[in-house]
Amino acid sequence: MLRKAGLFFAALAFLCMGSGAAFAERLSINGSTTVLPAAQKLAEAFMKVRPDVAVSVAGGGSGNGIRAIVDGTSHVGNSSRFIRSSEVKMAVERNTYPVPFRIALDCIVPVVHPDNPVTNLTLDQLRDMYTGKIRNWKEVGGKDMRVVVVSRDSSSGTFETWGDLVMNKQRVVPSALTVPSNGGLVQAVTTTPGAIGYIALGYVNQDVKMVSVDGVMGSEENTISGRYPISRPLFMFTRGWPEGVTLDFINFVFSRKGQEAVRASGSIPVY
Repeated sequence: MLRKAGLFFAALAFLCMGSGAAFAERLSINGSTTVLPAAQKLAEAFMKVRPDVAVSVAGGGSGNGIRAIVDGTSHVGNSSRFIRSSEVKMAVERNTYPVPFRIALDCIVPVVHPDNPVTNLTLDQLRDMYTGKIRNWKEVGGKDMRVVVVSRDSSSGTFETWGDLVMNKQRVVPSALTVPSNGGLVQAVTTTPGAIGYIALGYVNQDVKMVSVDGVMGSEENTISGRYPISRPLFMFTRGWPEGVTLDFINFVFSRKGQEAVRASGSIPVY
């Protein structure tokens, strides 16, 4: 009986050792919710060619992604904007040098409730809606319905890009509904007939209607050609020049399989 018990625990120990050895290395990725779908697809594809590596992916916003690199709590930080000078200063003070990699392109598209008849807005009209100058949809050819402004929170790279390319640094109306993610914004617009919001192209689904800007629809073709006015690069940052499994992952991102994963996520490959 004792011999059988010994064999059982020896086998159990072997299995436990085996399950631990299955992942010889770990890689953590954190940050932008815009980059999140691409990061998830990339992680899945990378683990197929490197089954010895366990990759964890989380959102939280571009600011959190860069902060995680500076703090050393993540190997890779995702961001839908470039690093700010204040973040560079903070990193240098901690002897850290974030290195950017442009992994994809993206366009930010205005979205409305599916029942809203408006199909196009100019940049000026979008700005006037978000500053509160335009308050009713009938002012832009829509129904007699109050405009409900939905915006991303200030830690979002999408919020910053919208501020640069649409708002001309003007402040969003204080009554705006603020949400922390692209998914949260889709949910808010879906349940609010008078809502206007903005999301990354990869988050557009049947629950919201995309609106063209100055007569140009947000698309891969119009982003690459430069015709669409609200587009931007997407980044992954590393803590210094990547080494080991982090370097292997970054190299994979720019491989054919990696860029296929980027496209499958809804983002636009860099080549």
